[in-house]
Amino acid sequence: MTTKTIKHHVSDELLLEYAAGSLEEGWSIAVATHLALCPECRKRLAAMEVAGGAMMEAIEPETDADFEESAWAAMLSRLEKDDGPDPVSAKRIPENTASGAEKPSAADLAIPEPLRTYIGGSLENLKWKRLGVGAYHYPIATGDEKITARLLRIPAGKPVPEHSHTGRELTLVLTGAFVSEGVTFGPGDLEEEDDDTVHQPMVTPDAECICLAVTEAPLKFQSRVVRLVQPFLGI
Repeated sequence: MTTKTIKHHVSDELLLEYAAGSLEEGWSIAVATHLALCPECRKRLAAMEVAGGAMMEAIEPETDADFEESAWAAMLSRLEKDDGPDPVSAKRIPENTASGAEKPSAADLAIPEPLRTYIGGSLENLKWKRLGVGAYHYPIATGDEKITARLLRIPAGKPVPEHSHTGRELTLVLTGAFVSEGVTFGPGDLEEEDDDTVHQPMVTPDAECICLAVTEAPLKFQSRVVRLVQPFLGI
């Protein structure tokens, strides 16, 4: 996968939280997995870390608001201009494939670290749980108390029931694609939503979509029927 195929990237604010180490585990899995797939965002992260180090060296014991504002502007300017070398190499193919062992499927190649470790290495061995209408999910165990991470597997041409959110939602496409509010998200794309969003993502008709979804509260479905069964689905 090349950066040209990825059109939707992690926001500056979220990337800064990741660089600062202030994100909960679930959010970090999504951001780190996107970074493994996206050279452009890895360069942005490297620039943030360099700029952040320079800011720390320049900060006086008492920093005024004007300095913070100018430092933030300088960091964003550096990010826009940065075209340096790719600072991170993504591990996508297990080492045992080089020794004649069975090669991973195309879907498994879309699962880089750190997500690969969290799901045990292969999509084929997952015990998917049914969500209805042919859709499945796979909860991912983390140390978070409120943040929920899961894989979603939705058939080609099928919608996710219309819903809104209570807080942040991150959706990282691994295989296939979906359309949300008229915008298409394909492999490597990261959709970042908040509690102002009401949408009904629709998987494109050419193939099923597998994505990583991270939320900080249960979804707020518009359909009364879906709300009735929601406690049994765990979403």
